[in-house]
Amino acid sequence: MDTTIRIINGNTTYEPVITGEVKLSTERYGSPGKLTFEVVKDSVINFQEGNAVQLRVDDADIFLGYVFEKKRSKGETISVTAYDQLRYLKNKDVKQFENMKASEIVKSLAAGFKLKCGEIADTGWVIESLIEDNKTLFDMIQDALDETLTNTKVMYVLYDNFGKLTLKNVEGMKLNILMTNETAEDFDYSTSIDSETYNQIKLYYDNKDTGLREIYMAKDGSNINNWGLLQYVEKADSNIGISSKANALLSLYNKKTRKLSLKNAFGDIRVRAGCGIAVSLGLGDINVNQYFICEAVTHTFKSDMHLMDLTLRGADFIV
Repeated sequence: MDTTIRIINGNTTYEPVITGEVKLSTERYGSPGKLTFEVVKDSVINFQEGNAVQLRVDDADIFLGYVFEKKRSKGETISVTAYDQLRYLKNKDVKQFENMKASEIVKSLAAGFKLKCGEIADTGWVIESLIEDNKTLFDMIQDALDETLTNTKVMYVLYDNFGKLTLKNVEGMKLNILMTNETAEDFDYSTSIDSETYNQIKLYYDNKDTGLREIYMAKDGSNINNWGLLQYVEKADSNIGISSKANALLSLYNKKTRKLSLKNAFGDIRVRAGCGIAVSLGLGDINVNQYFICEAVTHTFKSDMHLMDLTLRGADFIV
């Protein structure tokens, strides 16, 4: 496996000698792609914070980002941390969006902060109003994507594709990869109803015309009997389509959350946070055979070795 890192300082491109491991990490939301590595300090290399960094693996462009941190010790090496373009979504701002799709909000914020866009999927759902005060651009985009998810049941993932912001439907990010007991060194598996599980949805709207508070409910009596009452409450900005939204929220949250972490799995450079991966594992009392969404992945490159640690999230298993 040929792993190459380039650092670009103005008109000069360096291919430094890398020592130790190269790690590339991505998360499904709220964090930029992160590349860490150590370069040998020689008499030639000269780079600064803000310089561009490229990672290529077997002639494929994998990462394009910028140096954000350099560390030196007594040894003749420099530890480097680089982030992709999503790092600039940590900027805060105040915004008000009216009658815009989440995809249009992404494009608007990118233009305002001079970020490059690639493929931005049309998210379809028009958000009536979204007021954001002193929030990160990450949070603004996630609010818009969450609003789209609750109304359409369609999940989108924002990521940086070698220097271009990309927004895709997770359904289009499935990979023809199968993870089994033989392809990972170890795993951790958990099921829970303690977080993001609700069997009763309560939405309310304060009607200024009538002066009354309107309540809209959706619930699953069977799961209330099984788990006790787990209620989600949210104030709605409008009563238009509010019953449908309550039912959509129930469909999304009325289930156990199931998490699976795989350690030291055989690496595949196509795997990034947000993609779908098929899993077939024997977990003792049950068997897993389904697609999972990759919540986070860390690729580790060292010599001719490529391993990855995965945090996966699924809904109901096929046993």
